[in-house]
Amino acid sequence: MSDGDTSEEIMGATYRALCAHGYADLTMQDIADESEKSKAALHYHYDSKHDLLCAFLDYLYDGFVERTSDVEGEAPHETLLALVDAVLDKPDDDSEEFGTAILEIRAQAPYEPRFRERLTRFDEYLADELTDILEAGVADGTFDPEMDPDDTARFLVTVLTGAATERVTAGQSVECTRRMLAEYVETHVLAADREVEA
Repeated sequence: MSDGDTSEEIMGATYRALCAHGYADLTMQDIADESEKSKAALHYHYDSKHDLLCAFLDYLYDGFVERTSDVEGEAPHETLLALVDAVLDKPDDDSEEFGTAILEIRAQAPYEPRFRERLTRFDEYLADELTDILEAGVADGTFDPEMDPDDTARFLVTVLTGAATERVTAGQSVECTRRMLAEYVETHVLAADREVEA
């Protein structure tokens, strides 16, 4: 088995173990039980559960970038809403248990600098993608020239992160967020002479 296959298998086992046990009760043995690898083999690749979870966050980041980097539309507002949809749409293989486990890891970020660093990468990447789309829309006249792309991107990241949290903690659908963000784009982001086509 190649290093890439080994890493993929360990990441898959980590996903399954997090779904089954959550973050707080997760052990390296739990991950080994979901893998063809022994606990000793896991420790050969990762010194600790913390190191393995940091690698897992890197793995999730790569998947998030792959899932959201190819969105496109015929106009900047369509690309913007397509990116919002890509973020709000949960991957088919994500379970509610996994969402809960990731929220548990996020809750550790204030105390775990390496978790915080990796989770910040998600937000920074998304903010950069949104800013690029917003700046392109201002440049071609689609978006309000008085709109600040950086501030707007940060606001959108905050709303999208909040929607993900509400989905996990309260079982709230993201459809309201999707609808309200589309309305926000129409009323606060588009230039005065532009309209979102239904």
